[in-house]
Amino acid sequence: MKKTNTHTGFSRLVYAVFLTLLAFVLAISLSILALITYQDNHMAEVFKPKPPRQATPVLIIPEAAEGVRNGVDIGTGLIADEGWEMVRANCTACHSAKLITQNRQTRDGWKEVIAWMQETQGLWDLGKNEELILDYLAKNYAPENKGRRANLKNIQWYVLKESRN
Repeated sequence: MKKTNTHTGFSRLVYAVFLTLLAFVLAISLSILALITYQDNHMAEVFKPKPPRQATPVLIIPEAAEGVRNGVDIGTGLIADEGWEMVRANCTACHSAKLITQNRQTRDGWKEVIAWMQETQGLWDLGKNEELILDYLAKNYAPENKGRRANLKNIQWYVLKESRN
């Protein structure tokens, strides 16, 4: 009579389950590693700093000066002063002139805005035009000593009556 070893059958079953679990854990680990690698590569590409653009030559069209009335460019609303054509050509190539006319900055503030646009928005290197643009902006769109309206004084307040319908 041949003796059967049930312990050997049980060991094979445990070994098979162990190998299956090991393969499963290995597959999950490799999947997670692949996902992390993909995200790292993808995020590196997304947040990769963009190289600054080279200075773009700007063509100033003489006929544009005909659109000035009362010292203001009709098309943009920019004050027609030395350097306004350069501002119009460079700044309004990407955004409305209202972003300039509605904001006020010191020269350093405008310089920071330009640096931010170059770092994050793809603004090209303005080269020697930057000084002319900064001079114009600092002169014509500097902070004003205007705040909000003055507080109301001597007001006779009254209570609204509750209406019952």
